[in-house]
Amino acid sequence: MAESTPEATNLKAQYTAQVTADLERNAKEQEHVGAEIAALHEQLEALRHDQALLVNMRQALGSEEAAAGPEADASDAVAMSVPPQQTSAVPGPRRQRKAAAKTRKPAAAGSATAPSAVKAPTLGELIRDHLVQQAEPRSAAEVTAALAEAHPERNTNGKVVRMALEGLVAKGHVHRTKQNKSVFYSVADAASAATTASDEPADVTTAGSAAKTGM
Repeated sequence: MAESTPEATNLKAQYTAQVTADLERNAKEQEHVGAEIAALHEQLEALRHDQALLVNMRQALGSEEAAAGPEADASDAVAMSVPPQQTSAVPGPRRQRKAAAKTRKPAAAGSATAPSAVKAPTLGELIRDHLVQQAEPRSAAEVTAALAEAHPERNTNGKVVRMALEGLVAKGHVHRTKQNKSVFYSVADAASAATTASDEPADVTTAGSAAKTGM
């Protein structure tokens, strides 16, 4: 029995060392998994934020389509109200010409009344004008504060301005950049647009001088 005591002690020491090593490895794995979960949580929050913006953009675009919908429904109702006898008696090309004339009349009426109303700049135009004057990208909060100060009569809350900025990004008028967790916006191709605008008067002057020389 005395000979078995040292062996039991050594075996116990080995098990103790192994359990200690397993505990350390388990703690490191927990730390690693916890870091991955935190990163995934941040990524999930970013995706949810983008989803909310996209849903708001889709709702805004859907309201524009809904406003244009009644005009198309009215034209369909006019076509359906024609009696079957009259529709069958009129030749095909003639029906097409009448339909084209009906569709042109509302457009002509709309163009005639358009000049009478003074068109105020849209929120997107105000945002682009502000970003053109900035040397560095601006956040949505900075753009909102600047517009609220420059145009107090306009409804420029943060949510509306952010939706308008994302709409301009979707159309390619504004660039969006991310720095850490912040999002910044800058106007797209501002330098090229300014160069084109400055070159146009020179071309007109050159053409006019050339015409005078030819005469």
